[in-house]
Amino acid sequence: MDNYIFRSQRLGFRNWSIDDLEILTEINNDDQVMEFFPFKPSRKDTRDFIFRMQEMFDETGFCYFAVEVIETQTCIGFIGICEQTYFDDIDRFVDIGWRLHKNSWNKGYATEGAIACIDFAFNTLKLKTIYAVAPEINTKSEAIMKKIGMKFLKTFEHPKLLKYSALKNCVLYSISR
Repeated sequence: MDNYIFRSQRLGFRNWSIDDLEILTEINNDDQVMEFFPFKPSRKDTRDFIFRMQEMFDETGFCYFAVEVIETQTCIGFIGICEQTYFDDIDRFVDIGWRLHKNSWNKGYATEGAIACIDFAFNTLKLKTIYAVAPEINTKSEAIMKKIGMKFLKTFEHPKLLKYSALKNCVLYSISR
């Protein structure tokens, strides 16, 4: 018996375990994976992230889920949804995001996983709207947003990225039930 909260065709979505620390630390320290982030999280930051996601799951029933390839039961990173609060004009919102090991790129996992997470958010959690944010220069993430049916809302200066000129201009997409 597995511990998946839900599945897609090839992926299983679950809560985090401290056993995921090694693989997520590896992912977070890869230059290509972290190309569009302002810094690479330390091992402590990564551990804190895992604990924060466990706590969020306990409180809300969702988080940026640890995602595994079902066939191998190998954790390849995360795909999921997370509450955010950094917009002035949108009070509290739910963001969808993904970060996968580069060995898992170009296999359709991010798209497949994001579709499964949206289905879970709308049909199980009964959420009404999901948002996605990425720096304008991250065209690969923006392409996934479009593939999963999200609609462009606006470009904006991300309040947490103002010190990073290459990253501060971001796109905002959404999808509603």
